[in-house]
Amino acid sequence: MKVKLAYGKSGLIVDLPADRTTVIEPVYVEGLPDQKQAVVSALEAPIDSAPLAALVGKEKTVAVAVCDVTRPMPSHVVLPELLRQLKDVPSEKITILVATGTHRPSSQTELAEMLGPGVLNEFRVVNHDASDASGLEWCGKTSTGTPVWLNRRWLDADVRITTGFAEPHFFAGFSGGPKLVAPGLAGLETILSLHSAQLIGHPKSTWGIIDENPLHTALREIASSTGVTFGIDVTINRDRQITGVFAGELFKEHEQACTVARKNAMQPVSSPFDVVVTTNSGYPLDLNLYQSVKGMSAAARIVVENGVIVCASECSDGIPRPGEYAEILASGTSPKALLEMIDEPGYCRQDQWQVQVQAMVQLKARVLLKSSSLTAEEVRAAHLEPVEDVGQTVKDELAARGSESRVCVLPEGPQTIPYLSNAG
Repeated sequence: MKVKLAYGKSGLIVDLPADRTTVIEPVYVEGLPDQKQAVVSALEAPIDSAPLAALVGKEKTVAVAVCDVTRPMPSHVVLPELLRQLKDVPSEKITILVATGTHRPSSQTELAEMLGPGVLNEFRVVNHDASDASGLEWCGKTSTGTPVWLNRRWLDADVRITTGFAEPHFFAGFSGGPKLVAPGLAGLETILSLHSAQLIGHPKSTWGIIDENPLHTALREIASSTGVTFGIDVTINRDRQITGVFAGELFKEHEQACTVARKNAMQPVSSPFDVVVTTNSGYPLDLNLYQSVKGMSAAARIVVENGVIVCASECSDGIPRPGEYAEILASGTSPKALLEMIDEPGYCRQDQWQVQVQAMVQLKARVLLKSSSLTAEEVRAAHLEPVEDVGQTVKDELAARGSESRVCVLPEGPQTIPYLSNAG
C-alpha cells in the first residue's frame, strides 16, 4: 500500500506492506464554509466576555500576540478580521508581537506569508527576543517560584490579545491559549525555569493533559496574574483550514478549543507496534530537527519497548542554529548519558528540554530519521540513525522482527496523538 506522509511542502509517498500496516490519522473535519465570517461571529459573540470591539476604545494601546513561523496557525485569516474589530484604534497604537519563545525571529518573507502583506505593511510587527533584557519587564514569581520576565511592549499595552490554535502538545498538554504569553513572550530565565528537567519529566507533563499538568498550571498562572484582555483560538484540519473558532475569556475559550482538539486528534489503539512511522506534520512544523522531536514523542506512545521509530522530517532549516540543542546533543555519548547530565542538580541550558524528551524516547526505541536536508553525519551527531528509503527500511525492520510484527503509520505526525486504550 502507498501512504503519503506529510513531509516538507510536497509530501513523501512510501510503499508499505498492506497486510501488516495500520494507518492512524486525526478525525478529518471539513473546513468551515466561511472561515472569515466564523472568526467575526466569534469575536462579536464571545465566551464569557464582552465583544472585542466593546473592550477597546480609540484611546487604548493594543498588543496582539501571534504564533511564529514554526506553527501552522492561519493568522492570515484570523488577524485581518480581528484588526477590523479594532478599526477605531489608530494603527500606530497597535503592536503585533510574534511569540517566538526561544525560536529564531521570523523573516520579513515569512511574516508576509504568515500574517498577510496588508497586515505587515500597515501595522508594527515585532519579533519577541527572549534574550534582550531591555525589552523585558520583571513581573515577580509564580506560586512555585518561577521568575517571570515578560515582553515590555506586551505589558505596556492597555489591551492584550492572544491568537493561537489548539492542538495536543508534548509537554504543555495543548498549544494555544496561555502559551502565547509564556513561553511565547517570556524572557529566557522564565523559559528555562518553565522547562526544567523536573517539570518536563513529570508524568502529567504530556500530550492532551491540562488539569494536574504542572507546566500548564504555571502557564495559566502567569497569564492570569499579568492579564490577558481577550483570547482567540482556532482548531484546524490537515489542510490548515479552520474547523472551529473560540473567542472570549482566555481560559474558557481555550478549554472549549482543547475539548474539540482532543476529540479529533487523540486516537486509541489496542496494543503497541514493533515499528512506528511518524512525521512532524510537514511544513512549517518540520522546518528543523528541534521541532521534529514532537513527532518522535507522538510515536513513542505506541511503540513496543526496544521497538523502532522512523521519523520523516524534511528539516529544511537544519538543526537549527542559533540555539543550544545541537551543542547539548554533542556533549553526551548516548541518550542515557544526556539524561543523566540534564538531571544533575544545577544543570540549566536553553533547549535542554528538547534533548530531554528526545533522550526519553530513545531509551524506549531506536529512532531513525529520513531528512533530505540534513547530512548523514549531522543525523548521527544527533544520536539518530539516517535512512534514505522509508518503505524499504520498514520492510527490513519487520523482516528482522518476524512474521507477526506490525507497523503503524502516523502520516500527519503530532496532528494525531495515539494512545494505548488499555492504559487510558
